[in-house]
Amino acid sequence: MLGSAPVIAFVATVDAERARAFYEGVLGLRLTADEPYALVFDCAGTALRIAKVRELAPAPHTVLGWRVDDIAATAGAMVARGVTFERYPGMEQDDRGVWASPGGARIAWFRDPDGNLLSITGSAGA
Repeated sequence: MLGSAPVIAFVATVDAERARAFYEGVLGLRLTADEPYALVFDCAGTALRIAKVRELAPAPHTVLGWRVDDIAATAGAMVARGVTFERYPGMEQDDRGVWASPGGARIAWFRDPDGNLLSITGSAGA
């Protein structure tokens, strides 16, 4: 039924100006609308709606992620824009915070200004 329907991604913010500065200015997403209840960004053809809410308790797990071609280069560019990658005890992460999973994916986690946990993922060798 929904297998061929486009997905819309959702994240929430308590501070739309700060969220816009991060998603647009730091991550480089294109704003398509600033609506009364959400900021809307284009993520390679997928709509990302950042809901404007009064209260937010960020989930303890990843809520949004991007697959990237070169995780080392992407992580480096993000660090240069002020992104700090999360560190997790017991996980071997490189100097930027990239972890190599047993399955071969390479993953790094970071938070948006509201504390939402986001990630970038690249394949082994990327």
